[in-house]
Amino acid sequence: VCRHAQCDLHTTTDVLLRPDLAAKCTTPFTAATAEDGATAKCCTTDFTLAEIKTLCAKMDARNSAATTPEEYVDATAAWRTDLYSYECAPVPTHKESIELIMSNGGKFTPELKGPSVEMPYDGFSQEDYAQKMIDEYIEYGVDPDDVWPQSFNWEDVYYWIENTDYGEQAVALDGCGTECPTDETELEAHFAPLIEHDVKIVAPQQAALVQATADKTGIEPSPYAMVAKEMGLDIITWTFERNGPLSVNLGYYYYSLTDVIEKDADKFELLRVLDEDVGILGIFSDWPGTTTFYANCMKRDLR
Repeated sequence: VCRHAQCDLHTTTDVLLRPDLAAKCTTPFTAATAEDGATAKCCTTDFTLAEIKTLCAKMDARNSAATTPEEYVDATAAWRTDLYSYECAPVPTHKESIELIMSNGGKFTPELKGPSVEMPYDGFSQEDYAQKMIDEYIEYGVDPDDVWPQSFNWEDVYYWIENTDYGEQAVALDGCGTECPTDETELEAHFAPLIEHDVKIVAPQQAALVQATADKTGIEPSPYAMVAKEMGLDIITWTFERNGPLSVNLGYYYYSLTDVIEKDADKFELLRVLDEDVGILGIFSDWPGTTTFYANCMKRDLR
């Protein structure tokens, strides 16, 4: 099924409001106390597909101060909106997502999520898992040129390159974040396995690709971005519009720009540097309005 993680049904569905299903969760709901926040953990492996299909999907959110499941689930951030939410949106299977995207003439960027269970699981290996995702694109006759399969597990990416026709655009997601190397030699060693396995695209968090200029008046490409490009790697990045108002808290997605980002409008300068100076292939965004406005304004091809 399509979720952000194997074990996020407690934050992306209403499962905690279904007592018969909530009881099957890996960690049932526990109310917040004066000392500890509310907890729950519900995984796809806790349920059958038929049970998951009875759930209502929702925006990923939780209220850690909740004392009831209802409070825990009703937690959309104030700076986000449920205006476009369906009354009960079904949780789609991966195949259903392919059908939906195909029907709208779109292309595909599926991420093979890291399993939260020990693999092999019931005889299903990591390689089986990686192959199964690709098999469903083959089943629907999707052109490999329209698919950018991605994973934080670089072994998955190597598998797709070596064993399928969908490896040419396989994306090596890079979660090094604040721990990303900054030294040129260390960066070359960091990227060497990708080059060795003929990976064409790397995808780090956006703050890894930029830094403040020396005089702290602007934004420029980081050593990570420059070395990746010098070694022949294309770049996709994530995740734009993940934060709340930047005047309140920059957070993880802007960690390298604390000296130069002051307000939401500064996002456009970040986009410009990523686009024109870094030369990214694309960027993931939790809200498409800003990136679409930029692309239209700068006459960038959205396809």
